[in-house]
Amino acid sequence: MSHTAHIRSHRKPRRSASTIAMRAGVAGGVLGTLAVAGAAGSANAAEPVTQTLELPTLTADLAAQVAQSADATQQAAANYQLQAERDAAAANAAKQAKSDLADAKQKAAEAKKKAQEAARKAAAARASRNAERTTLSTTAGADVSTSTSTSTSTATGSAAAVVNFVKAQIGKAYVSGATGPSAYDCSGLVQTAFKQVGISLPRVSQDQSTAGTQVSLSNLQPGDILYWGSAGSAYHVAVYVGDGMFVGAQNPSSGVGEHPLSYDPPTGAVRVL
Repeated sequence: MSHTAHIRSHRKPRRSASTIAMRAGVAGGVLGTLAVAGAAGSANAAEPVTQTLELPTLTADLAAQVAQSADATQQAAANYQLQAERDAAAANAAKQAKSDLADAKQKAAEAKKKAQEAARKAAAARASRNAERTTLSTTAGADVSTSTSTSTSTATGSAAAVVNFVKAQIGKAYVSGATGPSAYDCSGLVQTAFKQVGISLPRVSQDQSTAGTQVSLSNLQPGDILYWGSAGSAYHVAVYVGDGMFVGAQNPSSGVGEHPLSYDPPTGAVRVL
Protein backbone atom coordinates (compact mmCIF):
# COMPACT_ATOMS: atom_id res chain seq x y z
CA MET A 1 0.00 0.00 0.00
CA SER A 2 1.13 3.51 -0.78
CA HIS A 3 2.16 5.66 2.01
CA THR A 4 -0.59 8.06 1.05
CA ALA A 5 -3.25 5.53 0.68
CA HIS A 6 -4.67 6.22 3.95
CA ILE A 7 -5.27 9.74 2.89
CA ARG A 8 -8.72 9.88 1.36
CA SER A 9 -8.04 12.70 -1.10
CA HIS A 10 -4.97 10.97 -2.52
CA ARG A 11 -6.76 7.75 -3.35
CA LYS A 12 -7.33 6.98 -7.06
CA PRO A 13 -11.02 6.72 -7.69
CA ARG A 14 -12.14 3.28 -8.39
CA ARG A 15 -14.00 2.57 -11.52
CA SER A 16 -17.25 0.95 -10.98
CA ALA A 17 -18.15 -2.20 -12.80
CA SER A 18 -21.08 -0.52 -14.50
CA THR A 19 -18.89 2.22 -15.89
CA ILE A 20 -16.40 -0.23 -17.21
CA ALA A 21 -19.19 -2.32 -18.73
CA MET A 22 -20.78 0.70 -20.40
CA ARG A 23 -17.49 1.76 -21.85
CA ALA A 24 -16.85 -1.67 -23.10
CA GLY A 25 -20.30 -1.74 -24.69
CA VAL A 26 -19.76 1.58 -26.43
CA ALA A 27 -16.43 0.42 -27.74
CA GLY A 28 -17.95 -2.77 -28.91
CA GLY A 29 -20.75 -0.92 -30.64
CA VAL A 30 -18.29 1.36 -32.43
CA LEU A 31 -16.21 -1.60 -33.53
CA GLY A 32 -19.35 -3.39 -34.68
CA THR A 33 -20.46 -0.40 -36.64
CA LEU A 34 -17.05 -0.13 -38.28
CA ALA A 35 -17.15 -3.79 -39.10
CA VAL A 36 -20.56 -3.49 -40.70
CA ALA A 37 -19.48 -0.38 -42.61
CA GLY A 38 -16.41 -2.20 -43.82
CA ALA A 39 -18.47 -5.13 -44.95
CA ALA A 40 -20.93 -2.85 -46.68
CA GLY A 41 -18.04 -1.06 -48.37
CA SER A 42 -16.72 -4.36 -49.63
CA ALA A 43 -20.17 -5.29 -50.92
CA ASN A 44 -20.60 -1.93 -52.61
CA ALA A 45 -17.27 -2.31 -54.25
CA ALA A 46 -18.38 -5.65 -55.67
CA GLU A 47 -21.87 -4.61 -56.99
CA PRO A 48 -22.93 -1.42 -58.95
CA VAL A 49 -25.38 0.88 -57.25
CA THR A 50 -28.60 1.84 -59.09
CA GLN A 51 -29.60 5.37 -58.19
CA THR A 52 -33.12 6.78 -58.89
CA LEU A 53 -33.45 10.53 -59.52
CA GLU A 54 -36.72 12.17 -58.82
CA LEU A 55 -37.70 15.09 -61.17
CA PRO A 56 -38.87 18.22 -59.49
CA THR A 57 -42.59 18.83 -59.47
CA LEU A 58 -43.81 21.21 -62.24
CA THR A 59 -44.61 24.65 -61.02
CA ALA A 60 -47.80 26.42 -62.03
CA ASP A 61 -45.98 28.76 -64.47
CA LEU A 62 -44.20 25.88 -66.17
CA ALA A 63 -47.50 23.98 -66.50
CA ALA A 64 -49.11 27.03 -68.07
CA GLN A 65 -46.25 27.34 -70.55
CA VAL A 66 -46.58 23.69 -71.49
CA ALA A 67 -50.33 24.14 -71.99
CA GLN A 68 -49.76 27.21 -74.17
CA SER A 69 -47.19 25.33 -76.23
CA ALA A 70 -49.67 22.49 -76.75
CA ASP A 71 -52.38 24.94 -77.83
CA ALA A 72 -49.99 26.63 -80.25
CA THR A 73 -49.02 23.28 -81.72
CA GLN A 74 -52.66 22.31 -82.12
CA GLN A 75 -53.47 25.67 -83.76
CA ALA A 76 -50.55 25.31 -86.16
CA ALA A 77 -51.75 21.84 -87.11
CA ALA A 78 -55.26 23.20 -87.72
CA ASN A 79 -53.81 26.00 -89.88
CA TYR A 80 -51.81 23.51 -91.90
CA GLN A 81 -54.90 21.39 -92.42
CA LEU A 82 -56.96 24.43 -93.47
CA GLN A 83 -54.27 25.51 -95.92
CA ALA A 84 -54.11 21.99 -97.34
CA GLU A 85 -57.89 22.01 -97.83
CA ARG A 86 -57.70 25.41 -99.54
CA ASP A 87 -54.90 24.22 -101.81
CA ALA A 88 -56.93 21.13 -102.72
CA ALA A 89 -60.01 23.26 -103.44
CA ALA A 90 -57.95 25.63 -105.60
CA ALA A 91 -56.50 22.68 -107.52
CA ASN A 92 -59.98 21.27 -108.11
CA ALA A 93 -61.26 24.68 -109.21
CA ALA A 94 -58.36 25.08 -111.63
CA LYS A 95 -59.01 21.63 -113.03
CA GLN A 96 -62.72 22.38 -113.46
CA ALA A 97 -61.94 25.74 -115.08
CA LYS A 98 -59.59 24.02 -117.52
CA SER A 99 -62.29 21.50 -118.38
CA ASP A 100 -64.90 24.25 -118.81
CA LEU A 101 -62.53 26.22 -121.06
CA ALA A 102 -61.96 23.17 -123.23
CA ASP A 103 -65.73 22.63 -123.52
CA ALA A 104 -66.28 26.29 -124.37
CA LYS A 105 -63.60 26.17 -127.07
CA GLN A 106 -65.15 23.05 -128.55
CA LYS A 107 -68.63 24.59 -128.56
CA ALA A 108 -67.26 27.81 -130.09
CA ALA A 109 -65.53 25.80 -132.81
CA GLU A 110 -68.76 23.92 -133.53
CA ALA A 111 -70.76 27.17 -133.62
CA LYS A 112 -68.20 28.74 -135.95
CA LYS A 113 -68.36 25.72 -138.22
CA LYS A 114 -72.16 25.90 -138.31
CA ALA A 115 -72.06 29.64 -139.02
CA GLN A 116 -69.59 29.11 -141.86
CA GLU A 117 -71.77 26.36 -143.30
CA ALA A 118 -74.86 28.57 -143.06
CA ALA A 119 -72.99 31.44 -144.72
CA ARG A 120 -71.82 29.12 -147.48
CA LYS A 121 -75.37 27.89 -148.10
CA ALA A 122 -76.71 31.46 -148.06
CA ALA A 123 -74.06 32.54 -150.55
CA ALA A 124 -74.90 29.59 -152.78
CA ALA A 125 -78.61 30.46 -152.57
CA ARG A 126 -77.91 34.09 -153.43
CA ALA A 127 -75.78 33.06 -156.36
CA SER A 128 -78.55 30.76 -157.56
CA ARG A 129 -81.15 33.52 -157.25
CA ASN A 130 -78.92 35.99 -159.03
CA ALA A 131 -78.35 33.55 -161.84
CA GLU A 132 -82.08 32.92 -162.12
CA ARG A 133 -82.79 36.62 -162.01
CA THR A 134 -80.25 37.29 -164.74
CA THR A 135 -81.88 34.67 -166.94
CA LEU A 136 -85.35 36.05 -166.26
CA SER A 137 -84.18 39.60 -166.88
CA THR A 138 -82.75 38.63 -170.24
CA THR A 139 -86.03 36.99 -171.23
CA ALA A 140 -88.10 39.86 -169.89
CA GLY A 141 -85.91 42.38 -171.69
CA ALA A 142 -86.67 40.69 -174.95
CA ASP A 143 -90.39 40.74 -174.17
CA VAL A 144 -90.28 44.41 -173.17
CA SER A 145 -88.67 45.40 -176.41
CA THR A 146 -91.72 44.11 -178.26
CA SER A 147 -94.31 45.22 -175.73
CA THR A 148 -93.73 48.94 -176.13
CA SER A 149 -95.23 48.88 -179.57
CA THR A 150 -98.21 46.76 -178.66
CA SER A 151 -99.20 48.02 -175.20
CA THR A 152 -101.45 51.01 -174.89
CA SER A 153 -100.36 54.07 -172.94
CA THR A 154 -103.86 55.39 -172.39
CA ALA A 155 -105.59 54.23 -169.22
CA THR A 156 -109.32 54.42 -168.83
CA GLY A 157 -111.84 53.74 -166.10
CA SER A 158 -110.55 51.90 -163.03
CA ALA A 159 -107.11 51.42 -164.60
CA ALA A 160 -106.77 55.20 -164.97
CA ALA A 161 -107.68 55.67 -161.27
CA VAL A 162 -105.02 53.12 -160.22
CA VAL A 163 -102.37 54.73 -162.47
CA ASN A 164 -103.18 58.24 -161.25
CA PHE A 165 -103.01 57.09 -157.62
CA VAL A 166 -99.58 55.43 -157.85
CA LYS A 167 -98.14 58.38 -159.77
CA ALA A 168 -99.38 60.68 -157.00
CA GLN A 169 -97.31 58.69 -154.49
CA ILE A 170 -94.00 59.21 -156.34
CA GLY A 171 -91.33 60.61 -154.01
CA LYS A 172 -92.75 59.11 -150.84
CA ALA A 173 -90.62 56.92 -148.58
CA TYR A 174 -90.18 53.19 -148.67
CA VAL A 175 -90.84 51.61 -145.28
CA SER A 176 -91.17 47.87 -144.86
CA GLY A 177 -94.73 46.96 -143.87
CA ALA A 178 -96.14 50.43 -144.62
CA THR A 179 -99.39 50.90 -146.57
CA GLY A 180 -99.51 54.72 -146.68
CA PRO A 181 -100.34 57.43 -146.74
CA SER A 182 -96.81 58.84 -146.17
CA ALA A 183 -94.79 55.68 -146.81
CA TYR A 184 -95.19 52.30 -148.52
CA ASP A 185 -93.50 49.04 -149.24
CA CYS A 186 -93.94 47.47 -152.69
CA SER A 187 -97.01 45.34 -151.97
CA GLY A 188 -98.48 47.99 -149.66
CA LEU A 189 -98.49 50.51 -152.54
CA VAL A 190 -100.16 48.05 -154.94
CA GLN A 191 -102.78 46.99 -152.38
CA THR A 192 -103.68 50.60 -151.50
CA ALA A 193 -103.85 51.62 -155.17
CA PHE A 194 -106.38 48.94 -156.04
CA LYS A 195 -108.37 49.66 -152.90
CA GLN A 196 -109.15 53.05 -154.49
CA VAL A 197 -111.31 51.26 -157.09
CA GLY A 198 -112.89 48.81 -154.67
CA ILE A 199 -110.61 45.83 -155.33
CA SER A 200 -109.24 44.02 -152.30
CA LEU A 201 -105.85 42.44 -152.98
CA PRO A 202 -103.76 40.18 -150.73
CA ARG A 203 -101.19 41.98 -148.61
CA VAL A 204 -97.94 40.36 -149.72
CA SER A 205 -96.24 40.21 -153.13
CA GLN A 206 -96.24 36.39 -153.28
CA ASP A 207 -100.04 36.33 -153.19
CA GLN A 208 -100.48 39.40 -155.40
CA SER A 209 -98.47 37.70 -158.17
CA THR A 210 -101.31 35.17 -158.54
CA ALA A 211 -104.26 37.45 -157.73
CA GLY A 212 -105.37 37.91 -161.37
CA THR A 213 -104.94 36.50 -164.84
CA GLN A 214 -101.38 35.93 -166.02
CA VAL A 215 -100.54 38.11 -169.06
CA SER A 216 -97.52 38.29 -171.34
CA LEU A 217 -95.06 41.11 -170.89
CA SER A 218 -95.55 41.79 -174.61
CA ASN A 219 -99.24 42.55 -174.03
CA LEU A 220 -99.17 44.85 -171.00
CA GLN A 221 -101.88 47.39 -170.28
CA PRO A 222 -101.87 50.28 -167.76
CA GLY A 223 -103.01 49.00 -164.36
CA ASP A 224 -101.44 45.53 -164.76
CA ILE A 225 -99.47 44.25 -161.76
CA LEU A 226 -95.84 43.44 -162.51
CA TYR A 227 -93.94 40.96 -160.36
CA TRP A 228 -90.34 39.86 -159.92
CA GLY A 229 -89.54 36.22 -159.17
CA SER A 230 -91.83 33.33 -159.98
CA ALA A 231 -95.61 33.46 -159.70
CA GLY A 232 -96.64 32.52 -156.17
CA SER A 233 -93.19 33.26 -154.73
CA ALA A 234 -92.57 36.78 -156.07
CA TYR A 235 -90.30 39.04 -154.01
CA HIS A 236 -91.36 42.39 -155.56
CA VAL A 237 -94.40 43.96 -157.28
CA ALA A 238 -95.23 47.26 -159.02
CA VAL A 239 -97.92 48.81 -161.28
CA TYR A 240 -97.47 49.22 -165.04
CA VAL A 241 -98.54 52.78 -166.03
CA GLY A 242 -98.05 52.59 -169.83
CA ASP A 243 -95.45 53.77 -172.31
CA GLY A 244 -92.99 51.14 -171.04
CA MET A 245 -92.95 52.63 -167.51
CA PHE A 246 -93.89 51.31 -164.08
CA VAL A 247 -94.34 52.86 -160.63
CA GLY A 248 -93.26 50.96 -157.53
CA ALA A 249 -91.88 51.30 -154.04
CA GLN A 250 -88.43 49.95 -154.86
CA ASN A 251 -86.27 50.19 -151.72
CA PRO A 252 -85.40 52.50 -148.81
CA SER A 253 -82.84 54.43 -150.85
CA SER A 254 -85.07 55.26 -153.85
CA GLY A 255 -88.55 55.17 -152.25
CA VAL A 256 -91.58 55.31 -154.55
CA GLY A 257 -90.49 56.10 -158.11
CA GLU A 258 -91.30 55.77 -161.81
CA HIS A 259 -88.88 53.75 -163.94
CA PRO A 260 -88.67 52.21 -167.40
CA LEU A 261 -89.11 48.46 -167.67
CA SER A 262 -85.42 48.19 -168.65
CA TYR A 263 -84.45 49.67 -165.27
CA ASP A 264 -85.37 46.37 -163.60
CA PRO A 265 -87.09 43.99 -166.06
CA PRO A 266 -89.99 42.15 -164.36
CA THR A 267 -90.55 38.40 -164.52
CA GLY A 268 -94.28 38.41 -165.27
CA ALA A 269 -97.56 40.24 -164.88
CA VAL A 270 -101.17 39.68 -163.83
CA ARG A 271 -104.31 41.60 -164.77
CA VAL A 272 -107.11 42.18 -162.26
CA LEU A 273 -109.04 44.99 -164.05
